[in-house]
Amino acid sequence: MDLLRIIIAILLPPLGVFLQVGFAGAFWLNILLTLLGYIPGIVHAVWIIARR
Repeated sequence: MDLLRIIIAILLPPLGVFLQVGFAGAFWLNILLTLLGYIPGIVHAVWIIARR
């Protein structure tokens, strides 16, 4: 299941984080990072998924 979440995180980083943590602070941080730059959003999403 984590592999599927990582693939989703690469395509849509906020969705990958949402599937992992829901509407927690990490989700909102990821939206902000994705809006500021797509790559930081991907890195943050993969880190959140791999950490848990």
